[in-house]
Amino acid sequence: MTIEATDDVPAGINELCRYAERLTESTPGPLKSLRVRSGDLLVELEWSRPGVVAVAESGLPVAAAATDAPPGAEDGTFVVSAPLVGTFYRASSPGQRPFVQVGDVVAAGQQVGIVEAMKLMNPVEADRPGRVVDVLVDDGTPVEYSDALIVLAPA
Repeated sequence: MTIEATDDVPAGINELCRYAERLTESTPGPLKSLRVRSGDLLVELEWSRPGVVAVAESGLPVAAAATDAPPGAEDGTFVVSAPLVGTFYRASSPGQRPFVQVGDVVAAGQQVGIVEAMKLMNPVEADRPGRVVDVLVDDGTPVEYSDALIVLAPA
C-alpha cells in the first residue's frame, strides 16, 4: 500500500513505509507490531520472537536486530516459555517475594511464575533443573504463547 503525502499525511511517511516493508520482507517470522511515526521519522517493528526489533530513527537506515538463534543456542542456556496467552506475574500476589530471582537454582517442575488468563492463575514451571540467569519479562506484562520468560543455565 502506498500513501501519498498530502495535508493529512506528512512528506517522509512514504519512505518510512517502504523501509518498514523492506524490513518485514527481509526478516523471518510473524510480525508482532509495527509503528510508523513521521515527527523525527521513526519506524519500529517487533517480531514475536524475543529480541527481534528493528528501529530506524531520523531516517537513518539500520539493520534489523533479528537473530535466528533462540536464547541458549550457543551458550547452553535454555528458556522457560509462556504456556498460554495472558499476563505474567513473578509472584503469587502483589508485594510477595518472586517465585525465582536471578541466581536461584530451580528443580524440574518447580513453579517459576504465573500466567493469568481469564481470571485463572496458571502456574509456569521449569521443565528441567537450572540456575536463573535472566528474567526476560517484567511483572504484570502481557505475554503470548511460547514467549520466552526466564533464561536458565544448566545446574
